[in-house]
Amino acid sequence: MPHPAPASSANLRISGLVRRFGPVVAVDAFDLAVPAGQFVGIVGRSGAGKSTLLRLINRLIEPDSGSIRYGAIDVTALRGKDLRQGGARAAMIFQQFNLIPRLDVLTNVLTGRLQRHGTMSALLGRFSAGERTEALVILERFGLLDVALQRAGTLSGGQQQRVAICRALLQEPWLVLADEPIASLDPHNARVVMQALKRINHEDGLTVLANLHHLDVVRAYCDRVIGMRDGRLIFDGTPVDLTADHVFAIYGVTEEELVTDGGTS
Repeated sequence: MPHPAPASSANLRISGLVRRFGPVVAVDAFDLAVPAGQFVGIVGRSGAGKSTLLRLINRLIEPDSGSIRYGAIDVTALRGKDLRQGGARAAMIFQQFNLIPRLDVLTNVLTGRLQRHGTMSALLGRFSAGERTEALVILERFGLLDVALQRAGTLSGGQQQRVAICRALLQEPWLVLADEPIASLDPHNARVVMQALKRINHEDGLTVLANLHHLDVVRAYCDRVIGMRDGRLIFDGTPVDLTADHVFAIYGVTEEELVTDGGTS
């Protein structure tokens, strides 16, 4: 199911982005340009600013300075209705799924249309027949049609994360942001979820930015790697370019030590 791109350009451009939490600079003078359709893995130690960066892009938090542009749209300038509609174009996938466990899978996917309906209307199930059909088609695409009427809380972690991906697709985004999407999953389910993200990147042409903490996963699925440390961009290249020296610069330890420690968060 193709997703429309902005009229002018689908490039994401971040310029001079800064976000502070008290005395801590979580994102520091950050510059980044991402062409449409890239799968970008963001790596770094806990506290490097990875999650803050994604939340800034999606306007879940506000920057202290700098700008975020998506094509011709200045995301940082959006307010009110424009912000709600613009925010819908950047879909967020979280580590803990953020589903409503007591609701069925289909309704959880339909909440991807919250920006159009409003929270109360959506929770009361006021969705059109066309929207329900679209949600069912997406669930079938990712092997979840048989659990569409099952409560989300009864599913496995891998299934729940795939439901979250289906919900993101129903937002008709230009950009998908995934914050540690496989951190709580076993290796098999992690692989299934990463394949689903790669699929929407490849088949739908969606730009994907994913915070990841296993370098083998980054190398297997990402076109490009962004390394962060202390809120700053310190590496930008392909997975092949990510040498042992770069890994040490990003994490302060060798890759072997990272594997021994079970990765980073």
